[in-house]
Amino acid sequence: MTASKFLKKLIIWILVLVVAVGAVVYAFDPFYHYHKPWFGLKAVLNDKEYQCIGTLRHFDYDALLVGSSVMENNDNTWYDEAYGVKSIKAIRSYGATADLCYLLDEAFDNQEIRYVFYNIDPSSLSSSAETTYESTGCPMYLYDKNPFNDVQYLFNKDVLFEKIPYQVANSYMGDYQEGKSYNWAQWKNFSENDALGLYFRPIKVHEMYEETYYQDELNANIALLTKRVEDHPETQFIFFYPAYSMLWWDGIYRTGERDAYIYNEIQMTKALLTYDNVRIFCFQDLEEVTTNLNYYMDSIHFSPEINKLMLDKIVAGENEMTLDNYEQMLYGVKDFSDRVVNELIVPYEEADRLSYEIVYDE
Repeated sequence: MTASKFLKKLIIWILVLVVAVGAVVYAFDPFYHYHKPWFGLKAVLNDKEYQCIGTLRHFDYDALLVGSSVMENNDNTWYDEAYGVKSIKAIRSYGATADLCYLLDEAFDNQEIRYVFYNIDPSSLSSSAETTYESTGCPMYLYDKNPFNDVQYLFNKDVLFEKIPYQVANSYMGDYQEGKSYNWAQWKNFSENDALGLYFRPIKVHEMYEETYYQDELNANIALLTKRVEDHPETQFIFFYPAYSMLWWDGIYRTGERDAYIYNEIQMTKALLTYDNVRIFCFQDLEEVTTNLNYYMDSIHFSPEINKLMLDKIVAGENEMTLDNYEQMLYGVKDFSDRVVNELIVPYEEADRLSYEIVYDE
């Protein structure tokens, strides 16, 4: 064989191999960048930064579970059965309003949405109203709609040799449940010791910030959320403030942010409740949960049974805020945080069970 013929055949075989690799990735599509699952595969969802955007564009659904990592341990089937819907998750670990609104927009562009169940993290109301996907290193070739940079996905050895085998194994050989998408609870421990061990208490008690300390950020975040509510009157939005542990309340009291956070929630709640397609629930002072550290792995993240408990209360109409009671309820949360600081945390202090932040000399 001459050198030219050998080179020609080599190029042909390389091209065939490249096309074959791209075709395999396209067909299995573990990030759901092109389509929903084929070949009877399950929707194996365990990597939200890579998969969430694709599912919102290509899956069939009429309800969304929206929020941060504390929303991930919900089982979608709980909501499906309670409300007669087909739900998927729109998750961003940080739970920033701008990022979640970006996901909402993608969903509304692709489906008719009957319900949005939206977890409002207190810190999201004081965060920047700019999206963080690109600045935090998310794979933007999956988010933009530029087909030319898809080469980073179609010819990716990790996708070919890790993600696709994982998808197939969980579809045909494991007991993977699609409703538990992005669920991380099975790898974590929830106990008082774990919660205390991962809470690093600020050493100093900072002077309390003015209530309006985050006013500019708050105004921008209110504008983001209310626009989505206003633009989609056909959708029922159910917002809720989750049950963080008393350790978290102790922490933000000591950092001086407590009053500003409560103020932010009052203003956001007031703005949202002016719309007929909004309901809001508050679980922040649910003492049987927030004071029992055995439900937590750290100061924020609770076990799936608390996710289910909050849903059950929503379905039952418990802990609901209205224009008549929202201020009273949120000032009740403030009173609860005072009790945390002055009473409930004291036994842990006296027993020397609290770890403190390390402060390095400048």
